[in-house]
Amino acid sequence: MATVEVLLRDAVERLRAAGAETPRLDAEVLLANILGIDRTGVIAHSEAPVGDGAAARFVEALVRREAGEPVAYVREVKEFMGIAFAADPRALIPRPETERLVELAEQEIGGRLLSGPRPAGAPPIRIVDVGTGGGTIAVALAVRLRSRGMLDEVTILATDDAPEALDLARENAVGHAVGDRVAFREADLIPGDERAFDLVLANLPYVRTDAVADLPVAASFEPRHALDGGPDGLDVIRRLLEILPEVLAQRGLALLEIGADQEDGIIAAVAGISGRWSCVVERDLAGLPRVARVDRQGDR
Repeated sequence: MATVEVLLRDAVERLRAAGAETPRLDAEVLLANILGIDRTGVIAHSEAPVGDGAAARFVEALVRREAGEPVAYVREVKEFMGIAFAADPRALIPRPETERLVELAEQEIGGRLLSGPRPAGAPPIRIVDVGTGGGTIAVALAVRLRSRGMLDEVTILATDDAPEALDLARENAVGHAVGDRVAFREADLIPGDERAFDLVLANLPYVRTDAVADLPVAASFEPRHALDGGPDGLDVIRRLLEILPEVLAQRGLALLEIGADQEDGIIAAVAGISGRWSCVVERDLAGLPRVARVDRQGDR
């Protein structure tokens, strides 16, 4: 019977030969998943024996990773903001960069709700997550607002044009007990029959078409339409900007994730919207442009 140490040593060699960028980390995470423990348990108990059945499942997982399949798809789970999301090829894998968008959304909602007493009968803050994919933004935001006692003060709609992605998003919402607090609709961006929203959130495709082929091989397992944003990466985002005057309420705010090289492009795109708008680009933890704050000048 092989030990944890032996299995990891062999796995790291195989993954390194296959070109994995983080072979040790990948091997530890995959083995921990097979054993039903966290990664620290694998590290701390290197001499522990591993049963033949578990070892065989680990080898199967390694074969998939050697072929380039993302660890998140092999594990069928990805952590985001401390929350475990189901992950599979129906939707894009959650990225840590997107956490900044959720943080900014939570700050905005908290600021509105805590700035002063809300009038009796005041309507809830209306939020839409456009292109929700696996529901990462909408579900994470709902969970965080629930922890702060604010979920009853908002309504959240999540949209996507891919029905299979919406199925995954619903599964994630149910898994985190917010299935009755997030509504899902199949739509291209925002349905035309919806009333205006106070907060528009979106992590839409923003990779340049000519750069998609240069992404790590793991990205080739993800839905291309969730990555490819056209020649400059902003095609889908521009389509959303074009309809903002109709879908964003007075004093409304849009938070849009962008690529690190798209700050000038998004500012120019916002300048082309009919009316008076402002755009400020927020940085992520690495100091790179990441989230565009778009609102009407003078309305806030």
